[in-house]
Amino acid sequence: MEAVYKKETNTPDMVLLIVALILVTVGTAMIYSSSSILAMEKFKDAQYFLKKHLFFVFAGLVLMVVMTRIPYEYLRKAAYPGVVLSVVLLLMLFVPQLGIKRGGATRWLNAGVFTFQVAELVKVAVVIFLAHLLTRKAHHLKKFSRGVLVPLLVAAVLMGLILLQPDFGTVVIIASILLLMLSLAGSRLTHLLAVGAAFIPLGIWLVMRKGYRMARLTAFLDPWKDPDKSGFQLIQSMISFGSGGVFGQGIGDGMQKLFYLPEPHTDFILAVIAEESGFIGVSIIVCLFMVFLLRGFMIAFRAPDLFGTLLAAGLTMLVGMQAFINIAGVMGLIPLKGLALPFLSYGGTAFMMSMMVVGILLNISAQRV
Repeated sequence: MEAVYKKETNTPDMVLLIVALILVTVGTAMIYSSSSILAMEKFKDAQYFLKKHLFFVFAGLVLMVVMTRIPYEYLRKAAYPGVVLSVVLLLMLFVPQLGIKRGGATRWLNAGVFTFQVAELVKVAVVIFLAHLLTRKAHHLKKFSRGVLVPLLVAAVLMGLILLQPDFGTVVIIASILLLMLSLAGSRLTHLLAVGAAFIPLGIWLVMRKGYRMARLTAFLDPWKDPDKSGFQLIQSMISFGSGGVFGQGIGDGMQKLFYLPEPHTDFILAVIAEESGFIGVSIIVCLFMVFLLRGFMIAFRAPDLFGTLLAAGLTMLVGMQAFINIAGVMGLIPLKGLALPFLSYGGTAFMMSMMVVGILLNISAQRV
């Protein structure tokens, strides 16, 4: 039986909240520093991206507060509608005039007055769905057909649609979250190993069948082999880290953002931080994410029921995986994936979903046992 608790008995996790707000504050400052020259060149307004981001910050804070007020167990009612909506939105991307193609990928949906990245919403919807379904099937998870197969098939459908965009990085994140949540829910180790073993050759095949993915892999292994094309982004990022040294060049004084470093305010914002605040600044950012992950998993294991545990763990893993992939990618530790850095990168949809995650985690933490 699920635990009975009172919603008002505890205070939300203030450490997690403070860490998130620090990251948002740093991100806002660095978005202005990294984008002002680009904004002046493209829009004749150095504060163009800053103004838009400040709107997202305000909207994100409102969304976070709203999610702290809605009892997290109510999200179970959105589990199935969320998956259905995800499928519909992913299919709408391939409708002419609705799907927007940028950088060779159709990931943005044209909603008239604004656009949004569908995969960011899908990732949160998947976590809520898996938390609800695995809670319902908790007594059947030792059996593959009754406990593991359904969530695996639903996740496979969503991952397949996301691959069509294409967006390999998001598929890796969803697959990782699926395995984590199956493990926490009580699935057999042999089932998890079988699913993981199936993902590995599939992932290798997906990388090898697309030339641009192989180019990213070869650029990761030897970026100087093609410094003007496939290796250009990584080389410029590495120059940013190298020129930053220990203490950095000073906020606003970096040179790589001056049309050398691609996407300095989005995917490569950490490279700008590295150049302007050095090893110290990057270390602080990494430590803040580590604290966020620690507090998130603490919230998960202190949750009053299985749904809360799975939901908090999945959402924490979502932020952690995105942060790891971005940080490791811009450092040249893994191939680049084109994922935003949570709380820090410019981008309305990703930022809003990150703040929604914080709100849900705070809600669960206030109802811990």
